[in-house]
Amino acid sequence: MKVERLYLSAEQGAPQIEQASIRVVAGAGIEGDRYFGCRDEPGQNLTLIEIEEIEAFFSEQGREPDLSITRRNVLTRGVRLNALVGAEFLVGEVRLRGVELCEPCRIMGAALSFPGFSSAEVVKRFLQRGGLRAEVLSSGQIQRGAALTLLSPASD
Repeated sequence: MKVERLYLSAEQGAPQIEQASIRVVAGAGIEGDRYFGCRDEPGQNLTLIEIEEIEAFFSEQGREPDLSITRRNVLTRGVRLNALVGAEFLVGEVRLRGVELCEPCRIMGAALSFPGFSSAEVVKRFLQRGGLRAEVLSSGQIQRGAALTLLSPASD
């Protein structure tokens, strides 16, 4: 269970830029990211997605994968993120809490659609597989390759 890729985007609609590490601030999110300090939605601090889901989608469509296109910040490998809703966990040394599933939206649908596979079909394909919204509970660095460690199970 580890972090495979890290991305941030400084402005709404700007491309996601891959990072070797990101600095996160408790309650505020990723320094330099478009959502830093925003509190409009639960778990807006940081988003995660399973890289296996992105790879599977592109493989099913016979396309070369663009791992940044989902607009999630942290791409993980070897962990089922849906199980982390309500759980506290570490990514490296940074403490996070899974807040809710990060269901696909029209922006993600439009980004992944192509002739013959509509935005609505993309959204349907990624339901329950679109990732996880997380609250940042402690400040620190998250680096590519960092381990993900469960601290407390999801509460019912």
